[in-house]
Amino acid sequence: MQISDVKEGEALEVDCLIKEASARTTKKGSQYLALTFGDQSGTISGNLWDATADQVAQFTAGKVVHLSGQKGSYQGQPQVDIRQLSLSDRPATDFVPRAPESEDQIKAELRPYFAAITNPVWHQLIVYLIKQHGEAFFTSPAAKSNHHAFAGGLSYHTLSILRLAEQVATLYPAIDRQLLYAGTIIHDLGKTIELSGAVATEYTVAGKLVGHISLIDGELTAACRALQLDPAREEVVVLRHLVLAHHGLLEYGSPVRPQILEAQVLHQLDELDANLLTMTAALKDTAPGDFTPRLFALDNRAFYRPTFEQKPGD
Repeated sequence: MQISDVKEGEALEVDCLIKEASARTTKKGSQYLALTFGDQSGTISGNLWDATADQVAQFTAGKVVHLSGQKGSYQGQPQVDIRQLSLSDRPATDFVPRAPESEDQIKAELRPYFAAITNPVWHQLIVYLIKQHGEAFFTSPAAKSNHHAFAGGLSYHTLSILRLAEQVATLYPAIDRQLLYAGTIIHDLGKTIELSGAVATEYTVAGKLVGHISLIDGELTAACRALQLDPAREEVVVLRHLVLAHHGLLEYGSPVRPQILEAQVLHQLDELDANLLTMTAALKDTAPGDFTPRLFALDNRAFYRPTFEQKPGD
């Protein structure tokens, strides 16, 4: 049994991972633990009331537990009324959601995009940076929550954008395909430093204080030194611009707005892939004729799932 298999009002009896744990105090002064549990099917939150000091020390993020309770909801989000909680000896990796394609599949699909980048400056830089972050690139999530927040999410998100970029560049020949591919491959690579990993994902100190965009820009300039490339060279500057501008707006974390065709395309494809994954994941867990919960990443909008069935190919 997994978390998503249990309907509201039913008993919940599962092994799962503690994704988040926070010790808090009620208005009356008693201590409790605010917990978020997860497995490969989804997440659920719950409060362990009157938590002892031993329980606070024992039930921390990254621990696997056996959870007993009743499934309910709070403000439209699933919640569990915890009745019993105990540690489990199962490995944490059993409960981490994974990309829908295997690491080997993603690597094989990425190779043609690397091969398509024949510009020597861009090719050297992306190969160097992927080698520096290779293992983390293929195992890390692309976010703590929201889109691609699963093991392998970073490389899968990158591959998804490359697939979109290939189609868009075919429709619009004015796009420099090599530049767009190079920028796509490294645009989120700083998340290997920004995030702690796929198990109980947290932002690192560098992630909180610097952020993934500035982190990978620093890595780019360091790569130039290692490869004896002039960082003022135009090919380097425009590649840095794609990375720095890919969030689109200053208030969303980009220090500059897109001012190159390929930078604007990368920003929009990044948004498209992230939004589509967020919506499809929410709609999958929504019954036909109902609305999803409000999705914070999409302006707090709820999305309707129509009742008619659409057959593949129609």
